[in-house]
Amino acid sequence: MAIEQGIWKIGDQPQQLKPAALADEALLEDMVMKDIAILNPDWLLIGRQVRTSYDKLIDLLAMDANGSIIIVELKRQKTPRDVVAQAIDYASWVVGLTDSDIVDIYLGFADKYQQPHATLDEAFEAKFRAPLSEVTINDSHQMVVVATELDASTERIINYLNDHAQIAINALFFSAFEDGGNQYLSRAWMIDPDENTERAVTKARKEPWNGEFYVSFGDDRPWEDARRLGFIAGGGGSWYSKTLGMLSEGDRVWVNIPGKGYVGVGIVTGERCRAEQYRFSTEQGEKTLQNIQTTEPYKHLDATAADDEAEYLVPVRWLHTVDRNKAFSEVGLFGNQNTVCKPTTPKWRHTVERLLKVWNIDGGAGR
Repeated sequence: MAIEQGIWKIGDQPQQLKPAALADEALLEDMVMKDIAILNPDWLLIGRQVRTSYDKLIDLLAMDANGSIIIVELKRQKTPRDVVAQAIDYASWVVGLTDSDIVDIYLGFADKYQQPHATLDEAFEAKFRAPLSEVTINDSHQMVVVATELDASTERIINYLNDHAQIAINALFFSAFEDGGNQYLSRAWMIDPDENTERAVTKARKEPWNGEFYVSFGDDRPWEDARRLGFIAGGGGSWYSKTLGMLSEGDRVWVNIPGKGYVGVGIVTGERCRAEQYRFSTEQGEKTLQNIQTTEPYKHLDATAADDEAEYLVPVRWLHTVDRNKAFSEVGLFGNQNTVCKPTTPKWRHTVERLLKVWNIDGGAGR
């Protein structure tokens, strides 16, 4: 089914904006260079017109906070078969890139296009507030076709590859509109980008999810108060807070402080809520975090923040916790920058098994 976009001006009488011509999809590439959020605010642009070993040019390369690589290909005048086949062909080249290859791609990109950060390490930490050394670069990848329109044949191919071949390829549609001399750009994803991220093609062997949730708890958040009051948290951007919405009452979560190690396991007891609005039960009655004497400063609380930038928490009944200075860490444990995720790698099964043994906890997932 073709996706059709429209914009209406709200008033006494709704007024549909006039579609405007976006004559050249290459203009999108220029706009994305100025603001990657046009595609996705949770991506870092690392390459433009990247030359492959067989002398083809990838329109754009991006990276997410987990080090996953995103191949962005503009449809331009290509046929449906050509644009999808080309994206997959590029992915077959990207999958073989080493860490140093990715670093070199960014160095060339930063130099040619005068990026504010000269190295990938600097750009990654500025974007995601975490060191690049904490992620595995290019352990997975996904493909995105960008177009002003897409025919039914291409849509069928993309849906088939996602549903039956488990290949993470998506399409992003753009339409232009004008009103009173001003021009506007709207976008629509063919497939929910969060679903596409979960389906990302990985080099590691996958296995069925074991029902256990991984949680990353930032070291700049008050872990001792989270232990005492019973919560996990994330925020400062939609990428950091939206995955908290994956959790439901009864889920079991294993909490890792990146760079430190695993510090707790507990059972979720409620839904995601803005952190400054959640009311904790205390001996003095229900209180918010602002009204509770905390042992550590909670600098992320901001009642004036927009929803996308706000801090969120999920209440948890702890089964076992340790001080951050006694966090459990060893080679081979799973790590990830997502605030919450459902890992499907053997490393995650190994991690849960190790923690169950080390912390002497009964097996069996939540619920």
